[in-house]
Amino acid sequence: MPRILIIDDQDPIRRVLRDILENEKYLVDDASNGQTAMEMIKEQEYDAILCDIKMDGMDGIEVLEQVKAISDTPVIMITGHGTIDNAVEAFTKGAYHFIRKPPDLNELLITVRNALEKRNLSSENKALKKVISRQNEMVGQSAPMMEVRDMIEKVAPTNARVLITGENGTGKELVAKQLHELSARRYGPFIEVNCAAIPAELIESQLFGHEKGSFTSAIKQKKGDFELANGGTLFLDEIGDMSLAAQAKVLRALQENKIVRVGGEKEIPVDVRIIAATNKDLRKMIEENTFREDLYHRLSVIVIHVPPLRERKDDIPLLVNSFVESIAASMGQTVPKFTDDALEEMKQYQWTGNIRELHNIVERLVILCGSTITKDDVIHFGNPLN
Repeated sequence: MPRILIIDDQDPIRRVLRDILENEKYLVDDASNGQTAMEMIKEQEYDAILCDIKMDGMDGIEVLEQVKAISDTPVIMITGHGTIDNAVEAFTKGAYHFIRKPPDLNELLITVRNALEKRNLSSENKALKKVISRQNEMVGQSAPMMEVRDMIEKVAPTNARVLITGENGTGKELVAKQLHELSARRYGPFIEVNCAAIPAELIESQLFGHEKGSFTSAIKQKKGDFELANGGTLFLDEIGDMSLAAQAKVLRALQENKIVRVGGEKEIPVDVRIIAATNKDLRKMIEENTFREDLYHRLSVIVIHVPPLRERKDDIPLLVNSFVESIAASMGQTVPKFTDDALEEMKQYQWTGNIRELHNIVERLVILCGSTITKDDVIHFGNPLN
């Protein structure tokens, strides 16, 4: 049930507002001055606050400023001496709404409902961001991972192009997302293209878009990923699987910061940061004439190598705990505990599939075992060779 705080130095006003809000089944507290209100706010979280502007001692604007410094609770300002200047100042300081005394009943209730909806949306948004942040979190305190983190922190604020190398399943995508989230482009789009999953004949249309009628199935104009990523980051995953023809066009786009849609002639300017990733040896591919050397140099201003799990086994307990919590939460069950010898057993494996393989096996153990997962469980259900 939403809890609302009324702050007003007039007792009759507080009683009237309390009666109205309690009749709507809200939980209501009240305070006769700003000092008392701030003490209550520090002790109790409120979903909305109704605050008078003109009060002895700490006035409503001061209360508003202090509330906004510690909380995102919507504050509705109420006054019997309302002026345009009062309203402008209140909104400037972060007030949700401004209404006059005596308040119109419908206006008051509608304003309170809208404020509570805003509060709920804000809370849901924070929870969603927390989930997304956790999903993108890089887990590990080993020396190789600390080096990767250090490199990300140095490179992310720049617009430098980055080439991420490493085996399948090591977490190259997480590195790319961290680079984006810690950059000045974090509010722009993050567009991911899996170059290995798109047929060679469609990759150019995917990246650069196409004009209507440019080929048989082009029934309408389509923007490509370069355009969609404008102002943000374009992540070219598995760049080593891109055809030479597409490589040439990507190189031109990087050189000129312009693209041309398939079947089009107009040059379209784009502002995109490129991050690429590969599990292949691009230098060997250059020697074999299957990857352009000039494109390699364009992409590899900074190279970040993500180590395989076998080189960071001390991170396995941290990774297991992180996976167990998220897997158990998604299944709505109690988080099981891995015994020390179970974790030690997992350190003995080579993990050729890296983090992805570890996640799959932890999920299997959570599903098949009880509240405590032992070394025997790991040997029986978790051995990668089983």
